Amino acid sequence: MLVRASSVRRLRGIAPLLLVALSAAPARGADLLQIYRDALANDSTYASARATRDAGLENLPQGLAQILPTVSATGFAQANNVDITFRQVAGSTLAGPAESKRSGPTSGFNVTLTQPLFNWQNFQVYKEAGFKAAQAEAIFGQATQDLIVRVAQAYFDVLASQDSLAFIQGQKVAIAEQLAQAKRNFEVGTATITDTHEAQARFDLATSQEIAAQSDLEIKKRTLQQIVGKFPDQLAPLKVNIELNAPTPNAMEDWASAASTQSFSVRAQEAAVEVSVREIDRLRAGHLPTLNIVGNAGVNNSGLSTTATVNSAADTTNYNIGLQLAIPIYAGGNVSSLVRQAAANREKAQQDLESTRRTSALSARQSFLLVTNGMAQVKALEAALLSSRSALDSNKLGYEVGVRINIDVLNAQQQVFSTLRDLSRARYDTILNGLRLKAAAGTLSDGDVEEINRLLGAN
Repeated sequence: MLVRASSVRRLRGIAPLLLVALSAAPARGADLLQIYRDALANDSTYASARATRDAGLENLPQGLAQILPTVSATGFAQANNVDITFRQVAGSTLAGPAESKRSGPTSGFNVTLTQPLFNWQNFQVYKEAGFKAAQAEAIFGQATQDLIVRVAQAYFDVLASQDSLAFIQGQKVAIAEQLAQAKRNFEVGTATITDTHEAQARFDLATSQEIAAQSDLEIKKRTLQQIVGKFPDQLAPLKVNIELNAPTPNAMEDWASAASTQSFSVRAQEAAVEVSVREIDRLRAGHLPTLNIVGNAGVNNSGLSTTATVNSAADTTNYNIGLQLAIPIYAGGNVSSLVRQAAANREKAQQDLESTRRTSALSARQSFLLVTNGMAQVKALEAALLSSRSALDSNKLGYEVGVRINIDVLNAQQQVFSTLRDLSRARYDTILNGLRLKAAAGTLSDGDVEEINRLLGAN
């Protein structure tokens, strides 16, 4: 009985250490908002999406250029050496053939202005450019939301891995105490060698689990490092007593409806449909005439010398303006084929849009259920934690009076820490699913990162 009482006192001393170990995440460190800002500056995937957006926005000035005037200038300079021989023809009074030699430089330049008056193809390219730019913006908006989710996922994965490692280390401390106690009890004859072997097996298993947990933590850290380009020494942990709020509005179909109409993936696909419609009109314009105003202004300079005249020079200046009409007649059926091809692409874009809407709505429904179920799970685990702690206290008391054995106490402690681990993971998952829900609806923003960041801090 004296041996059991001393063991209980040691276990009571270890329990607070286990609690400290499980919550041993750094009290100070980089928080989620800082990590997100680092990712904005360093994440290569996001930088690629930003460059793609910038390239897509260039469709606007390119489309506008199709309906604006164009001006071109050409110039030339050349040296001339011309030999002219005149032949005698019937009835001519020339006694014989005559020759004339001319040599010297000529130069000039010409400026041409072309203003489309009617070019349906160019006008459709201009309208199409606006939708291409909108598509680029929507794709970039989706990439921004994806970055928020990826950063939060990597951040909380590190915290969860830290919790798991602390749990295993805490269990290892408790098993080491059990192993030492079993050896002492065997030496004094109050326990069998079986207790020692069982404790040793559990200690070896815990050592193996600790190695695996350390490896997992290192992998999670490197995943975060890949996004932000560096890994901070510390991460701010999640506060212990936090309140998780239900989604607003708290109705699944409202989120599904929003996702099917305003998510960035839906916006991008809607723009793709509009582009395909304008592409059909552009190709059909291959059958239509074009009408342009064309103006020219040019100067030619000639400085030729002849056998009759030592030096002669002539300057010519010309200005002209007119209408240029081009009427396509037959292109071998190419235009009709291109129109049919574009019509098929439009049908594909419309079907892709419908698929995207359904996928977005499904994603919103799934995320909504995961959030609401996650909140219920958190409440259940909080209740389970209270029950597990009560069970631990009861086992400790039972050990003191001799109706429980040492392993019963350790199993109860393991249940407490398993529940703590599951509770922390459930909180992380619920927060992440809340972000995914807003991303599915196209409403996830930097403000949501700031809101979650307020849940972080010293424990």
